[in-house]
Amino acid sequence: MDVWRDMQARMEQLERDDMLRRPAVLESGCGPVVRVGGRRAVCLCSNDYLALAGDARVKRAAAAAVERWGVGAGGSRLVCGTTKLHAELESRLAELKGAESAVVTASGWTANHAAVHALAGEGDLVLCDKLSHASILDAARSCGAHVRTFAHRDVGRLAKLLERLRPRHRRCLIATDSLFSMDGDLAPLAELADLRDRFEAVLMIDDAHATGVLGAQGRGAAEALGVEGRIDVTVGTLSKALAALGGFVAGPRALTETIVNTARAYIYTTALPAAVCAAAVEAMNIVRDEPQRRQRLDELAGRLRSDLRAAGLHAGPSVSQIIPVHLGSPARALAVSRALLEAGFLVPAIRPPSVPPGTSRLRVSVCCDHAPADLERFAESLAMHAREC
Repeated sequence: MDVWRDMQARMEQLERDDMLRRPAVLESGCGPVVRVGGRRAVCLCSNDYLALAGDARVKRAAAAAVERWGVGAGGSRLVCGTTKLHAELESRLAELKGAESAVVTASGWTANHAAVHALAGEGDLVLCDKLSHASILDAARSCGAHVRTFAHRDVGRLAKLLERLRPRHRRCLIATDSLFSMDGDLAPLAELADLRDRFEAVLMIDDAHATGVLGAQGRGAAEALGVEGRIDVTVGTLSKALAALGGFVAGPRALTETIVNTARAYIYTTALPAAVCAAAVEAMNIVRDEPQRRQRLDELAGRLRSDLRAAGLHAGPSVSQIIPVHLGSPARALAVSRALLEAGFLVPAIRPPSVPPGTSRLRVSVCCDHAPADLERFAESLAMHAREC
């Protein structure tokens, strides 16, 4: 059939353009060191920042929940999929984010979809940082509101858009990542909160990569930047530092009840398994009780950033555990990634559309349990292969 031939031709063209994706198949669980292709590799691409995916306590909590609750949830949240563990997790997330209420969804993607569609629609204005996660941008474009993006972290441009467009619209939503997943830099939350106040807007942040990692208590970017109480809505995920699966929206109870009663992304999907909720709750206990994990992560990431920059590599604007090493073309990023895998380091190439054209890179992510010696060897190997490729 023509449809299959067209698909195959497109995949062949992607391969010629160094844009075809074929994911590595891991032969071990997530951790600072994994097995891939029958070999040991230091994993420098995981979002398991606090090394909790393989933590014995988290695994025990999940296993005990499987024994009590079974594997699948058996239904959507509004039918029979909501257990006491879902309710406990939502209560804990609301407490963590200093919010009146929280609602858990099947993924971070569906959390952003549900939140944006509850907050904006026809007659409203949505303004997004251009480098916000695709789930924010897709949700904004599908909600019926007038949508504009502003240049990354460009508060001046955002202010001009607000001055021109805000009076024409009923409500206004400003949406952004808090810690950007491909650059490792932070949104200017204090300045965004000032604009939120000035223009009577709602400020929503996606705190996926900051939750559990940033702030003295691990509450995220708002805590780290001293703007807790000035963020209206926080979207997040359980799949990164909290080592589980699923997403959440934290904010006023009116918002979470709106999501429960109207959000298609919430209503029409099966609930998370109870065991996933149990694992996330136990991970939150560890985040609360072991701040040394965050401290060690910050120290290791800072040291690696310094080593990479000292080696003359373009490590972007990172101030976090996410460190982009810009290599320019997809072909060069692929070549360096393959050479590093041969040297024992798993860091896949990140190419468009995940990042803008001309900015293909290695997205290096640090885990608190990485061995300093492995990170030192990685910096040396990366510098060498970047020169050769």
